[in-house]
Amino acid sequence: MESGQRDKVPFEIEAVLGRIRQEVRGFADAAMFALAAQGHTTLFEQLVACILSIRTRDEVSLPTSLALLRRAHTPEAMSQLTPEEIEALIAQVTFPEPKARQIHALAKRTVEEFGGQLPADAEVLQSFRGVGPKCAHLALGVACGHEAISVDIHVHRVTNRWGYVRTRSPEQTLKALEARLPRAYWIEINRLLVPFGKHVCTGSRPQCSRCPVLAMCQQVGVLHPR
Repeated sequence: MESGQRDKVPFEIEAVLGRIRQEVRGFADAAMFALAAQGHTTLFEQLVACILSIRTRDEVSLPTSLALLRRAHTPEAMSQLTPEEIEALIAQVTFPEPKARQIHALAKRTVEEFGGQLPADAEVLQSFRGVGPKCAHLALGVACGHEAISVDIHVHRVTNRWGYVRTRSPEQTLKALEARLPRAYWIEINRLLVPFGKHVCTGSRPQCSRCPVLAMCQQVGVLHPR
């Protein structure tokens, strides 16, 4: 049966995120935030990094992004590489061949259509192959400070376990969070819940015994906590 949902105290998102903020201080930052901390803060760089991160662990996507952007960090420079050269530089990520073509097309179109400057517009970003709402919103949040929620599997899983939202897909979670989550946390929630979901509120056997928000979490769907 589901882990205990009795004797829970009222859920307060400000308190929850405050406790998680302290909990994840010792963990590595999510890849795109870590990339920005190393100086790669442009929208183009962030979007390239997000494409590389799809279905790839941060431990692989971050060094791969750094290696690629050391070679070419602007749309102009990236467009001068061939898709084959890009693929060789990103060979460690999942699906390197299609991602190389997507990144090359992104760079080429940015130069030809937008004068080398990606517009800070989620709909425009999602018009590029390989870029969905998660990547568009996260890149805009990190690079431009735009208030946009990025929902990956960690954000989807954790917020549903809390009982804060009750949805079946990341897309539904995005809409539910946009309706409920205070805007002040729209960017930060991804930064907090990625490491929290990787190390504490894990996909299987979450570490509920050490969770700082256990008293407020409804533990929805949790069958075998640690």
